[in-house]
Amino acid sequence: MRHFDLLIIGTGSGNSIIGPEHDDWDIAIAEDGVFGGTCLNRGCIPSKMLVVAADTAELARRGPRLGVHTRFEGADWPAIRDRIFGRIDPIAAGGEEYRRSLPHVTVYRDTARFVGPRRVVIGDEIVTADHIVVAVGARPHIPDVDGLAEVGYHTSDTIMRIDELPRRLIVIGAGYIAAELGHVFGSLGSEVVFVVRGETFLRNEDDDIRLRFTECYRHRFEVLCSTQPVAARREGDDIVLEVSVDGDHRGVRGDAVLVATGRIPNSDRVDATAGGLAVDHAGYVVVDEYQRTTVEGVWALGDVCNPVQLKHTANAEARVVAHNLTHPDELIAVDHRVVPHAVFGHPQVASVGLTERQALERGIAYRSHVQPYAAAAYGWALEDTEGFVKVIADARTRHLLGAHIIGPQASTLIQQLVQGMVFGQTVDEMARGQYYIHPALTEVVEQALLEL
Repeated sequence: MRHFDLLIIGTGSGNSIIGPEHDDWDIAIAEDGVFGGTCLNRGCIPSKMLVVAADTAELARRGPRLGVHTRFEGADWPAIRDRIFGRIDPIAAGGEEYRRSLPHVTVYRDTARFVGPRRVVIGDEIVTADHIVVAVGARPHIPDVDGLAEVGYHTSDTIMRIDELPRRLIVIGAGYIAAELGHVFGSLGSEVVFVVRGETFLRNEDDDIRLRFTECYRHRFEVLCSTQPVAARREGDDIVLEVSVDGDHRGVRGDAVLVATGRIPNSDRVDATAGGLAVDHAGYVVVDEYQRTTVEGVWALGDVCNPVQLKHTANAEARVVAHNLTHPDELIAVDHRVVPHAVFGHPQVASVGLTERQALERGIAYRSHVQPYAAAAYGWALEDTEGFVKVIADARTRHLLGAHIIGPQASTLIQQLVQGMVFGQTVDEMARGQYYIHPALTEVVEQALLEL
């Protein structure tokens, strides 16, 4: 039985913990998948590289509206895919090679699971450690649909590496993964139909955002809302997904199915409870503000313990754990007070803070304003008729409670509002305390704040 100073299970954000301050530590890393975790290999990075290609296709379609003779003539899917993974795969391999080259790091390429407090079996070997970091992420949730496994389906883990574009893609789900990948395949040439359990896409977004986004996607795709998948079967080369709409059944045909119905934490795959770790009702490992679990010396970070499931939160948690491992008497807490997120669909969505619905539920006296992109010079130049910035402020303190943007560059435009919230600026200070470049798109943010 081998003992380490530190064992890290998972090589996503967990891999970033190791720094020069750990040079005299004996460290082990266990990974049973591709080195680098979800974000690098099958999540944020490849999906956004696909979004860039999809956005380019949409831009080509839009050219004639602006008097430019461009058009979309199809996509070379294998070339798009190979450009992406031809860049990503060497990074994953290089990351593993680098870790193996370090004399104080042992890399295990096998499944790790707890068999007791700070006691883990990796393959056939029992390993113990003074500190263990659980950073094993999450995996796609698969709904219980009769026949789905038999007909075959894709998740975000697999669909980005397929060999050819589906002729007709059925997407089950309406969250950010469904929205982004539906945009990718629809823009590049697939006919896409969405099977949506709820009334809209992006159910957790502000009501004005989710309603506008759903309207936009209805214009682009076939969208079946308030629809439940019931069963799946094959008829020749087609997959037929039987769905229930208001009690009536109908068949939806396609040659591929993407299941994008959320992700669940991998705490069960490491037998977290066998190690004494508390797990909540949804399977997330319970941690405190210092990322400590309920077992002394065991820490957790990322999607296995945080339902937000965002890479930037996982990275922040990794920085906290890295510090706390080497400064046990000067622990720092993670700060998740202001956490923005974005959906890289078409249109783009970005949000931070409270929705108007949440402000109402909390009984907060607030003011809100919706400013259309078209009111700003650059938005007018874009001929954008869909985008807007919505801001919500405390009526008493004038501090920003939330901001929600839909339209081009939303994920970039939100950042100034995030910074203003973090530093406690009032909406008046954000609006008037600096110059906004004219006629940049940022003027729509300025206008929205001024209206408050």
